[in-house]
Amino acid sequence: MEIILHILEHSVIDTLRLVPFLFVTYLAMEALEHKAGDRAEAAIRKAGAAGPAIGAVLGVFPQCGFSAAAATLYAGRVITLGTLIAVFLSTSDEMLPIFIAEQVDPAVILKILGAKLLIGLVMGFLVDGALRIARRRGADAMSIHELCERDHCHCHGGDGGILKSAIKHTLQVTLFIFIITLVLEAVIEGVGEDVLAEFLGANPGLSVFASALVGLIPNCAASVVITELYLEGTLSAGAMMAGLLVSAGVGLLVLFRTNRSVKQNIAILALLYGIGVVWGLVISAVGITF
Repeated sequence: MEIILHILEHSVIDTLRLVPFLFVTYLAMEALEHKAGDRAEAAIRKAGAAGPAIGAVLGVFPQCGFSAAAATLYAGRVITLGTLIAVFLSTSDEMLPIFIAEQVDPAVILKILGAKLLIGLVMGFLVDGALRIARRRGADAMSIHELCERDHCHCHGGDGGILKSAIKHTLQVTLFIFIITLVLEAVIEGVGEDVLAEFLGANPGLSVFASALVGLIPNCAASVVITELYLEGTLSAGAMMAGLLVSAGVGLLVLFRTNRSVKQNIAILALLYGIGVVWGLVISAVGITF
């Protein structure tokens, strides 16, 4: 019974802390859809070229709420895929609080955060550039209205306006996140974080691939284990970076819940994993330490 209460408590806390981010994001999107009109949409598209830089900076903050907000904005095509990738790659999740708690040298923390920010920024611009070259920009046209229609929230009719619509969207996504988080907490509690640690440290040669795989788990336990193993010396800088680059927290859950194309979501997941592995291998090959 105690374990069940523990799992439930963690699931509720992890979910509730995302609600403000989700609500503000949906409220902004509804305001944009209802009041801003075509001129605002055109302005956002023009400003989208600088999106990866802004996304990379915001993602550094130690809250997965930014990755959840970015996933929602991408589902409505308010931001580009490059901006979403930039946020996911730079998001620090639980890494920064653990570094601070362990009294890691501030210079080391800044180097790691700077590397994540720089990688997120570079890859975000490269992704957007590649899509422009492939002439796929048309597929990313803004579709906030389509997002509302798919969720059957009846945002554009009845009383309550944008506030009611934002609340409905927030509740729908929050419920989805809570259910998935509850399942993940139960699995991790049953398996144990020590098993994850053993999995990562079992084969140093494959640690980059393994760390990136663990990093994709949409739960704070992933970034906690990766950070702790790095501090203990079990993981190299390259393996640590591979795992933490893809640790987008519940942002991936929100993406799969809000974005209409499952095939596209899987492709984004694969892209994120590939980027994490490549940069982890590069850092290991060059011998970079932090």
